[in-house]
Amino acid sequence: MRLQEWTMEEQEQLIHFMTTNTWPFHGNSHPARKLIEKAIEEGGYESDEVKTFWVENEAMDKVGIVKIHDLQDEIPLFDLRIADMSRGYGYGPKALRLVAEYVFGLQDKKIRLEGHTRQDNLAMRKTFERAGFVKEAHLRNAWFSPKENSYYDAVTYGITRKDFVAGTTTPVIWEDGEKTRMATTTTRIPDFTESFESERLIIRAPKIGDALDVWNAIVDSLPALREWMPWAQHQPELSVTEENLRKAVADFITRQDLRFHLYSKETGEFVGSSGLHRIDWSIPKFEIGYWLATEFEGNGYITEAVKRIEQFAFEQLGARRVEIRCDEENVKSRSVAERAGFILEGTLRQDSLSADGNVLRNTCIYAKID
Repeated sequence: MRLQEWTMEEQEQLIHFMTTNTWPFHGNSHPARKLIEKAIEEGGYESDEVKTFWVENEAMDKVGIVKIHDLQDEIPLFDLRIADMSRGYGYGPKALRLVAEYVFGLQDKKIRLEGHTRQDNLAMRKTFERAGFVKEAHLRNAWFSPKENSYYDAVTYGITRKDFVAGTTTPVIWEDGEKTRMATTTTRIPDFTESFESERLIIRAPKIGDALDVWNAIVDSLPALREWMPWAQHQPELSVTEENLRKAVADFITRQDLRFHLYSKETGEFVGSSGLHRIDWSIPKFEIGYWLATEFEGNGYITEAVKRIEQFAFEQLGARRVEIRCDEENVKSRSVAERAGFILEGTLRQDSLSADGNVLRNTCIYAKID
């Protein structure tokens, strides 16, 4: 990805971008042409204080726009917008890192970069976090929505030059009384690829466009999944699967949970889902979970995926420990762990409920360590 500076010759492109996309968490969710024209005329997109950039992906498609303002200040602000059709692909955090690179690369040595959003704009908040920004303020009733004629809470995120250069994140200590000592963390989440392959599978981060594939696989596999998966007790609506997928995409972006979708290299069919869960980046350690579409059972796909994801965890994420946890009576899941070379470390008695929530079950813990 790259930032490409906007020029006045591209005025029509900018107007088209701003008026044909929707901005539900901004003051004006559907800005009119005259409003954008007036802002351009008054230097709202290009001046000594303001610079505007297109956000372009690897194919040079214009997927977003970012406006950096207060450039004469030591602390610039920015406004980042991703096009409707380009949301959910991880462009926001990448663009925000490029914005930080630009700002902290300026000759006059900016000391920090900050941005603001509505408290309920979860996608933007996750974008901030993924890019290394820290929540620094929560302002009550500070964001007015003309469309709804109501006020919302606002939040402020920032990144300092020091943290950006060091690749660290320094959290704000909210309970900052006299007896509270400041604490910092240098836990750094490594950069890593979001797609890789095994012998027969493409293993990649989830996308919003996967929703129908996932939903069809769940519906077709419900009898087999129901015994072990709490979320498979009832046939979901497609809308529920879509909402779950949006959360999975957001969690992947912020590195809180890494779901992977498995697709056949030969046919392009959705095979199942796996991933790295219960993540503790301070160690780092992960738990591998998995489920398989019924039509692909008996072909060793999940074992193949688990081995490759385990390799990914140790080699790219620096894992010190990788676990597989499963119901003691789930013979198929236990067999996957054993075929993949995981060691049974113990069984936790009456540790969890059955998928239907009616019976206490024992949990087997398998693991590998670095």
